[in-house]
Amino acid sequence: MQTSNSGLHEQTRCERWVMVASVAASAMAFIDGTALNVAMPAIQSDLQAGGSEILWFVNAYLLMLAALILPGGAIGDILGRRRVFSVGIALFVVASLFCGFAPTTTLLIIGRAVQGIGGAIMIPGSLAMIAAVYPSRTRGRAIGTWSGVAALVTMIGPLLGGYLADLGQWRLIFFLNVPMGALALFALQTRVTERQDYPRDRRVDWVGAALAVIGLGGITYGFIDMPARGIAHPLVFGTMFSGGLALILFVIWQTKARRPMMPLHLFRVRTFSGANLLTLMLYGALSVATFFMSLNFVQAQGYSQTQAGLAFFPFAIALVILSRWAGSLADRLGPRLLLVTGPLLVAVGLYLTSRVGLTDGFADYWANFFPGLGFMGLGMGLTVAPLTTAAMGSVAESSAGTASGINNAVSRAAAVLAMAIVGAAAILSFGAHLEEQFEATSFPASHRAAMLEAAAQMGDARVPADIPVAQQAVAAHMLRSGFADVCADVMLWSAVLAGMAALLAAWTIDKRELQDSALNP
Repeated sequence: MQTSNSGLHEQTRCERWVMVASVAASAMAFIDGTALNVAMPAIQSDLQAGGSEILWFVNAYLLMLAALILPGGAIGDILGRRRVFSVGIALFVVASLFCGFAPTTTLLIIGRAVQGIGGAIMIPGSLAMIAAVYPSRTRGRAIGTWSGVAALVTMIGPLLGGYLADLGQWRLIFFLNVPMGALALFALQTRVTERQDYPRDRRVDWVGAALAVIGLGGITYGFIDMPARGIAHPLVFGTMFSGGLALILFVIWQTKARRPMMPLHLFRVRTFSGANLLTLMLYGALSVATFFMSLNFVQAQGYSQTQAGLAFFPFAIALVILSRWAGSLADRLGPRLLLVTGPLLVAVGLYLTSRVGLTDGFADYWANFFPGLGFMGLGMGLTVAPLTTAAMGSVAESSAGTASGINNAVSRAAAVLAMAIVGAAAILSFGAHLEEQFEATSFPASHRAAMLEAAAQMGDARVPADIPVAQQAVAAHMLRSGFADVCADVMLWSAVLAGMAALLAAWTIDKRELQDSALNP
């Protein structure tokens, strides 16, 4: 009996330390994802980054994460979850230090890419460790604890990022990862025992991962570089063509690989395909909208970055409060109604924000941006849990983990592609809005050319020095107004994508497929 109690105590201690490690590691990724968007104006200003470079600050991370998150999870099954999880955490921490000290935009982008590689190993490892260590009777509660921390970080991340940016300490966002990563590594290396029952016959689809990186990377580079060089430039056309070709080869390879990272047979299920296309549209819309909204708050509307972080609170609170309730409702009614209603509410919120031009600062927030962000939070709160239910519940139980991983990867790929395509369109749109304003002014051609060149900086565009003092106030207002109009365009484009996601859900999500899957795993 004493041995039994000792074994139980050891198991309980291991569970607790696995939870500590998983929560600390996940918090690093979540804080980076939410806080950096709000701090982006300060980063752009301090490093004097151009518009295309700030897109790469985000996309370098997301690109590696989207392409490698599936094989990143698989290697834990081959080499040991604790070992691989630890490597991912260590790589993420080292890359965070590199980012925190990076003196140039190029080095920061490189650091972000390495962070993405670490994140691709670390993020699936956190839940995999929980699933491996906790018994089935307590696993749901453990995952709920993990989700609660994710929700908390979703709420405090933007505020923390804005506060540190206002202090001129945006680099601390990266440095905060060091103590959290150290805690996670301490727990894993000293308090958690590696299990040895991993299958040794599994393979990692590195060819598929390489094709995904080349494909997404080529398309991303082409779109981001297109406003500066033009689509006919050999580098732009060449990278976009090679990226498209690589994605075609990726699809072909997935039909031939012995252990494909994205088994295409799952997409024969209409609900699974619909859930992932919905994810592509909705998460693409949301990622680009929140990114440009953060820039808009600070660079056009004149909010402090702390105020910009506070501005996202209605969105975060609605998301946190509704997610669990929506998951229970989806279990009773099926996910279809919620997956139509949720994206429609997001579309309404995005449309409302697209109607907001220049305001008088944070004092006007409640009348202008609050309603739209509230609708967006309500919509996402109704969507997140049912979307996971649809993606995982539409396939056999034995494929549920793979289905969840694919849906996770699709959401990251959606962010990459949306940021690249919409970001390029936004840079071109800024120039078009300035051209419209020039028609009502007496700016000479040389001043117009200088203003259009400054527009490449997007929201951080500065009034060119050669513009006379008497016209500088007018020029500054034109830049602010033009960028606010660009952000309104982005919100409208995103609203269309979210609306399309709702229509897609109405067409593809079928409760009967979920029931059939449950009955025939």
